[in-house]
Amino acid sequence: MYDVVIIGAGVVGGLIARALSACELKVCIVEKENDVAMGTTKANSAIVHAGFDAPAGSLKAKLNVRGSELMPQIARELGVKYQRNGSLVLGFCKEDRAAIEALYERGCQNGVKDLRILNQEEVRALEPALSKEVLFALHAPTGAIICPYELTIAAIGNAMDNGVALLRNFEVTAIRESGDGYEVCSQEQVLQTRNIINAAGVYADRIAAMIGDTSFQIHPRRGEYLLLDRKKEPLVHHTIFRTPTKMGKGILVTPTVDGNLLAGPTSVDQGDKETAATTADGFAQIQKQAREYVPSIPFGETITSFCGLRAVGSTGDFMINVPKHGFFNVAGIESPGLSASPAIAEYVVGLLEKQEGGLQRKQNYQPYREPDHAFREASIEEKNARIRKDPSYGKIVCRCERITEGEILHAIHTNPGAQDLDGVKRRTRAQMGRCQGGFCGPQIVELLARELQIPYEQVTKSGKASYVNVGKTKEVEA
Repeated sequence: MYDVVIIGAGVVGGLIARALSACELKVCIVEKENDVAMGTTKANSAIVHAGFDAPAGSLKAKLNVRGSELMPQIARELGVKYQRNGSLVLGFCKEDRAAIEALYERGCQNGVKDLRILNQEEVRALEPALSKEVLFALHAPTGAIICPYELTIAAIGNAMDNGVALLRNFEVTAIRESGDGYEVCSQEQVLQTRNIINAAGVYADRIAAMIGDTSFQIHPRRGEYLLLDRKKEPLVHHTIFRTPTKMGKGILVTPTVDGNLLAGPTSVDQGDKETAATTADGFAQIQKQAREYVPSIPFGETITSFCGLRAVGSTGDFMINVPKHGFFNVAGIESPGLSASPAIAEYVVGLLEKQEGGLQRKQNYQPYREPDHAFREASIEEKNARIRKDPSYGKIVCRCERITEGEILHAIHTNPGAQDLDGVKRRTRAQMGRCQGGFCGPQIVELLARELQIPYEQVTKSGKASYVNVGKTKEVEA
């Protein structure tokens, strides 16, 4: 019998799990995919928003600002790259000025610190590459960037190190009330638990309906992105926004914590909760709008593209509630969900603590985790010492990103271990360079097969039936 089962291993479920791992509780996270961070978390803008956009008094506003405050400490504890680079919302005309002044007032009401409206000269001094048509901008210096899947992997890994269980490929098919708790069912397994936390992203409405809660609906909003190659000197330093519309914050241009340049997302509502294909129309829209405020952006240096689905709720706000004793909804966590995630975890633990009449804290809780990128950022002397101890760290596998065999083995064997090619990519950056795995992919497949003790042909790109190989050359019929 578990005390808590968390449904969904995205950034919200992961940070809730980590927060609960500090308490004397038996906790399990279930995830329908082959890895963590496989939903909205793996494909978003990677922005820690300052908190000026959400309506004053909303949960979004409250938890965004609090989450932004908590994020630097969490990033330090988990060894996750975080950079407070600041945000700029650009204005080009009189209508934009009114909107930006409204954002400024809202941000002040929400408690965002150090907001300013800059004139044209001040904006250009901060970002010389911006269009000369920019007349003013809202500057939010507390805006930041982070890697969302790195944060999630680290949070869940730290939770597991503190005793939390993770079950992958566990798709919830039914929830039944049983005694003083619930049964959480998949096709192959049934878990007994006293409490359920529904952090299932775009599927949160379906999970809630399993206990009779039909008070909200979730629909996906697709967003496409283009990722450009790394440069020694970034084209822009801040996260650059256009004045937002009812469909969101629009196309942004931002550096990433790994030194790439990211542009997107588009914003298209759809009914399908799975399809996340990229489109030529989406790419054209990104390029057109991004060049309106960063004219020199070199889209010819794009190395990959991707599309994510945001979980848009029917209420316009985060839906964090308790429709039935022991069942906690954490739903509709669209933007600024990543920014708010540490505060959402804090809020949900508070709800559980209130229900339980208190939670006992662990005496041996360990909040720290070695960074997955520790070897990459080590000094030459430190790298040589590590190689002398373990020669696998001296063998380069991914030439584009200079990732070693030792780093890949570490990713496979460290909680939550990588079990497919994309899992290795998210943990190490192997396959993220210019060749996108063209050269290193086959060797990583060999390492996965060897370390997981599975046939070469059973290694997948991202779980399920996404097999990379169907057989050996000359043994497969055309």
